[in-house]
Amino acid sequence: MPQSESVITLNPAEAPVASAAVRPQRSDRSTMLNGSAIMLVAMMLVNIFNFAYNMVMARMLGPGAFGNINAAVTLLLLASCISLAFQLVCAKFVARNHADSSKAAVVHSLLGKAWIASLALGGVLFLAQKPVATYLNVPSPWIIGLLAIGIAAYAPLGVKRGAMQGVCAFPRLGTNFVLEAGIRFFLGAGLVVAGYGVLGAVGAISASVIAACFIPRIPAQLRVKASTAEPPSYAEAVQAIVFFVGQVIINNIDILLVKHFFPSDPAGVYAAISQIGRLLYFASWFGVVNAMFPVAAAASPEHKKAHGIGLPLLLVLGLSLIFIAAAALFPHLIMGVIFGSRFIEIGWLLALYAAATALYSLSVVFIAYEMSRRIANTGWLQLIFSGALVLGIGLFHGSLHEVIMVRIVLMAAMLAMVAVPFLRRHNKPELVEAV
Repeated sequence: MPQSESVITLNPAEAPVASAAVRPQRSDRSTMLNGSAIMLVAMMLVNIFNFAYNMVMARMLGPGAFGNINAAVTLLLLASCISLAFQLVCAKFVARNHADSSKAAVVHSLLGKAWIASLALGGVLFLAQKPVATYLNVPSPWIIGLLAIGIAAYAPLGVKRGAMQGVCAFPRLGTNFVLEAGIRFFLGAGLVVAGYGVLGAVGAISASVIAACFIPRIPAQLRVKASTAEPPSYAEAVQAIVFFVGQVIINNIDILLVKHFFPSDPAGVYAAISQIGRLLYFASWFGVVNAMFPVAAAASPEHKKAHGIGLPLLLVLGLSLIFIAAAALFPHLIMGVIFGSRFIEIGWLLALYAAATALYSLSVVFIAYEMSRRIANTGWLQLIFSGALVLGIGLFHGSLHEVIMVRIVLMAAMLAMVAVPFLRRHNKPELVEAV
């Protein structure tokens, strides 16, 4: 049902009156280029803070305690499926509605659902902290309990980010990501120095999520009285959840499987390689796809051309070639400087992992574009390939090289399956024109 006369602000007196004035519109290409540049800078700052956080925690607390922190981070990553699903749906429908009051109605509707989902998930995890801690071999259940507090605000954070993304408020969106990473690092390091150990490090993770949920505020154009809007559908929510479940599996399951099949040292080296290799995916997702998605979603459904996908594909391809070249030319330097001399020996695998990540990143551009325009089956296809990745590594894990080759083969096959049907629907001149 449409939400009428609802206000998205803590102080209704501050809410501006919806205006019918027409705002000057930038071209789609300009919007995507500017948005991509802003998000790429934000992504670099976020990764600097994340690397600093991991390095400080590992050096100050040691391998065992650092493993406990990683267990908590893994749980947060699993919960990110819900947060990212809300973000994607919110961005799509905020972009699709034209009036500010309609955009505000979308945000208001999704915020209520997000708080219900997030509080329920956080509550379940808090109540189950003891058995979860036992299963993960975590020494204190309060590590899980503290994380549950942050998860209780994670889905609303996704709605907020989707709202900023939907109106192309990329400076605010980038600031929000950097704020979360910065608070996690500085507060975490401070609490660990103060003697709070793992509890301090995990408490900083939850505090960073809660802070990002409120700072900065959503743009003023979304803090107006809500009116009727094209509501997000159940099918859209399912599509987003399926996509992000597949994404989380593809980006993380190989690390868990390698840890199971290999001794601790090579498993640790593989984790380090994957951490660097996935920087390419984060750059593609945060820096390019986040800028493409609202522009493509706002385009008219009757527009049959590949509207707005040519430029993102070129940007991701360019980033991929640069990243693979650097990994191939300077693998030992990269691994040695970041992780130390013990990680240099098989650093040559870094370029192969980067190639697998590049193939997946290009696939995600096609998948996200399809999802921005309609209910697509590509998310389900990705989920199938995530299962195939589990099966493939389970069958072929004679060496780390073999594991990475499984990723390359499957990611190449998925790229072909999402790209070929798409390109058949859009002739070459139209694709070039969209660039």
